[in-house]
Amino acid sequence: MRKINIGLSEEQRAGVCELLNRDLADAYLVLIKTKKFHWDVVGPQFRSLHQLWEEQYQALTTNIDALAERVRTLGNYPVGTAEDFLKYASIKEQSNNIPLATEMVSQLVDDHEQIIRNLRDHVDQCSEKFSDQGTADFLTGLMEQHEEMAWMLRSFIEGESLMSDGAKPSAEKIPVKMS
Repeated sequence: MRKINIGLSEEQRAGVCELLNRDLADAYLVLIKTKKFHWDVVGPQFRSLHQLWEEQYQALTTNIDALAERVRTLGNYPVGTAEDFLKYASIKEQSNNIPLATEMVSQLVDDHEQIIRNLRDHVDQCSEKFSDQGTADFLTGLMEQHEEMAWMLRSFIEGESLMSDGAKPSAEKIPVKMS
């Protein structure tokens, strides 16, 4: 096997790949949950959530492939079994659970926010501990995508109307002047 000479030691690359495999496992579990909720959602929100989750699981699939290829780029092998995904992931499955649509959205928000927190930490570790700015930049891009997915999901469940200046309307009735 040819030695990899990209300015990172074998130990640095191994440390980064450990982080990437953790991110890969989390991405795979959130993909599974997103796909499952896409299939199971019912109610008045069906169409909008069904379409949103299809967009999100397609993006997650692309990201999973990119994570695995980044691990290979650094000379290691990505995790790829259900057992390893469960072992490496920080988010948890909720087996035999078909919640209401709003709870589905809430669970996915929690998962994306966990992934975002992990990615922030991994970006810092890649830069500071392992001196791998390339992977730090790559993970920053993934983090931004998860931030947008979480925002879209949070926006769905917030449900309060806002005034044009961003303030919440008062609960009091505003008197209407009659001429």
